[in-house]
Amino acid sequence: MDAPKESGLRNVSSVCSIPEMDDFDLKNLLDKPRLTIKRERSFDERSLSEMSLTRGLENLELAYSPGGRSGFDTPASSTRNSFEPHPMIAEAWDSLRRSLVHFRGQPVGTIAAYDHASEEVLNYDQVFVRDFVPSALAFLMNGEPDIVKNFLLKTLQLQGWEKRIDRFKLGEGAMPASFKVLHDPERKTDTIVADFGESAIGRVAPVDSGFWWIILLRAYTKSTGDLTLAEMPDCQKGMRLILTLCLSEGFDTFPTLLCADGCSMIDRRMGIYGYPIEIQALFFMALRCSLAMLKLDSEGKEFHERIMKRLHALSFHMRSYFWIDFQQLNDIYRYKTEEYSHTAVNKFNVIPDSIPDWVFDFMPTRGGYFVGNVSPARMDFRWFALGNCVAILSSLATPEQASAIMDLFEARWEELVGEMPIKICYPAIESHEWRIVTGCDPKNTRWSYHNGGSWPVLLWLLTAACIKTGRPQIARKAIELAESRLLKDGWPEYYDGKLGRYVGKQARKHQTWSIAGYLVAKMLLEDPSHLGMISLEDDRQLKPIIKRSSSWTC
Repeated sequence: MDAPKESGLRNVSSVCSIPEMDDFDLKNLLDKPRLTIKRERSFDERSLSEMSLTRGLENLELAYSPGGRSGFDTPASSTRNSFEPHPMIAEAWDSLRRSLVHFRGQPVGTIAAYDHASEEVLNYDQVFVRDFVPSALAFLMNGEPDIVKNFLLKTLQLQGWEKRIDRFKLGEGAMPASFKVLHDPERKTDTIVADFGESAIGRVAPVDSGFWWIILLRAYTKSTGDLTLAEMPDCQKGMRLILTLCLSEGFDTFPTLLCADGCSMIDRRMGIYGYPIEIQALFFMALRCSLAMLKLDSEGKEFHERIMKRLHALSFHMRSYFWIDFQQLNDIYRYKTEEYSHTAVNKFNVIPDSIPDWVFDFMPTRGGYFVGNVSPARMDFRWFALGNCVAILSSLATPEQASAIMDLFEARWEELVGEMPIKICYPAIESHEWRIVTGCDPKNTRWSYHNGGSWPVLLWLLTAACIKTGRPQIARKAIELAESRLLKDGWPEYYDGKLGRYVGKQARKHQTWSIAGYLVAKMLLEDPSHLGMISLEDDRQLKPIIKRSSSWTC
């Protein structure tokens, strides 16, 4: 894969003191190619007329995707789009700005929740790396990149801190889960306290933080054209440190990353230990983003080679063994067990009797998805939203697989979306299984929180995946559902119930990433060229020849 090209981009000076950015020149955007969308099965005429497809998405790796800012702190919309801004947008922007956190006069992030009615603050007054991503994208799309730049540099500085849990020292490349700014009004000083997992429930380090940091760095670069930030020696070193943690050799026989429970968005015990789809998809995307940003110096070349080797192995592994559709489910159902030798078909010795009953009814004849986990004698058939959406955006999913995931959304709308988008996972675990898997977790009861709860923040990922696959009407329908409740309910963190009908029993109100996720989804529909910040086109070099059932072509 080639390094990102600099043609047509004006470099903006970037130093550790975080100065104001210069205005960049937009005249070079006038020559951008128009988008040609291949018609999908569910792509309708109405969706074509409502999308402002003014800039090309075919070459997202090289395209420049600037955010535009309007006069009312909302995305530009009324002049070039066929629909008026929803009344919720202004309220959402006001709420998002109230959540801003400042360090020595500079905005460096947004707190997790701005809920004054809650008696227990816990850690919701901190800036979480994963939580800030939709906020960062909203600001980038609205032409306000400074806060994102500040955040990237501040978390990079925190990465260099010594990290200890009890008497054990964490890897040098580990990024924090969150940080908090402490203001001393008497001394007029600000200090930062970071959490690398030592204060988290279960004391688990966040594997996803480093990946989100790399993905956000690329989004910033794509949006602003500021190549110098990613090229800073400190940013180059930060990427290499993260990659060193992930690419180190050990006893692994698979290219996937072995993880503990609670190491990602699902940060409590939910049976995702092993090789969870969310981490593998983020890992794949971070590797591809790094490949485009790492310099080809002596150290960079070595990492380029290691990344390419891992990408080839990881893409084949995920597309071959994590993918399931109607035909593959039938094949697993007929598997023989206890096969020995390299010719084995059932390579992970999955016992057919371990297939849960629900999946036979859930799987449509047309559609498919990446299962939650695959490891020796264990296949977690649960569907996870974030992992599958990121698989589409990173092109871990082939175009056919991406289309099949969208087919699944349409075929199982009630189960995956219901009355509030969207389920973090499906289905919920209950009864004896819940007691064993979660350890009787009172927060992750059935159809609540991480156990089948509905999370509005995931709306931006669904929308981005829909636009990339040519199914904007799916996103539009989901956004309309969210608009009917979110503001009225006070922007909850999550919803409970099979259909997502009830505000979560312990959900915080004014949850920042619920607000930001909605704004990003709306701006993506308004101007699909924003997709270039968070989407990677299919790399033909990574395409393995897979002789595998493909129900989506039936």
